[in-house]
Amino acid sequence: MDYPFFMERALEQAEKALARGDFPVGCVMIYRDTVILSSSRKNSLGGTVNEIDHAEIIALRKLAAFRGKIDRNEITLFTTLEPCLMCFGAILLSGIGRLVYAYEDVMGGAAMCDLSVMNPLYKDHDIAIVSNILRKESLKLFKAFFSTPDDNDYWKGSLLARYTLAQL
Repeated sequence: MDYPFFMERALEQAEKALARGDFPVGCVMIYRDTVILSSSRKNSLGGTVNEIDHAEIIALRKLAAFRGKIDRNEITLFTTLEPCLMCFGAILLSGIGRLVYAYEDVMGGAAMCDLSVMNPLYKDHDIAIVSNILRKESLKLFKAFFSTPDDNDYWKGSLLARYTLAQL
């Protein structure tokens, strides 16, 4: 599987989010070397701000509505930011076989959780995790987001913002 190629597709989704002023997280799901769906973060600005419309959750909702017969264990989910605990749990429960992400979330990332100490619902799921694919390209989008004027306060001044802006 060509990880950089598919991460570029996720980065395109993140760029769409950034162009709207949203947090630049993009996601694609790959099945047998084909993109089957894509999504980007929504509602991180304006009057509809919430912590539910993450790119991964939107993608998983699309997967739930997917009308083709697929083995979810053969799906690879590419995302531009390490999934949070909510998204990582949903990825596990959805039976996704591989997770690939670009940029580590030092504030809320959960992909490196020790599943062996979790309850069986989570620890019994075998998932492969690959990190740092096109990290610099993803970092560039997050730097652009956190460098915007004060009209968008989403995670401004947070550990993730400080960490991101300190990167070379």
